[in-house]
Amino acid sequence: MKSKTLATWLAFLGGPFGLHRFYLHGMGDWLGWLLPFPTLVGAYGVLRMWSLGQNDPVSWVLTPVLGFTFAACCLTAIVYGLRTPEQWNARFNPQAAPDAPAGRTRWATIWAIVMALMVGAGVLMTSIVISFQGYFEHQVEEGRRISQ
Repeated sequence: MKSKTLATWLAFLGGPFGLHRFYLHGMGDWLGWLLPFPTLVGAYGVLRMWSLGQNDPVSWVLTPVLGFTFAACCLTAIVYGLRTPEQWNARFNPQAAPDAPAGRTRWATIWAIVMALMVGAGVLMTSIVISFQGYFEHQVEEGRRISQ
């Protein structure tokens, strides 16, 4: 039986590493194995930004990749948590009754949805800001260079 609450928390906390995919679809899930790559690429961008500063064009391109991956996993957690027990059990527990306890929404599920919404929205907005700030600062510097 696949628990909706556990899948929601795994998507929120371990989603960028594919933990929710492995839990729901098994270790053979190719998307679960692909999720760590954009996570690591984005983490490399964050490390570059910390060591080289925000003026590094590579870091302002790579850093949002981590944020977008995490925000997508938060959205997945919200979608999982908001499924009805009938939808959840039909998709992930087809052998169980439609109202089986594994698909029920509990307080832990609601807290996972709330946390995923708060953190996911913040991470998404931060990623957009970092990306656009780097782009526009680069454009201003190019404009100054051309005008001189």
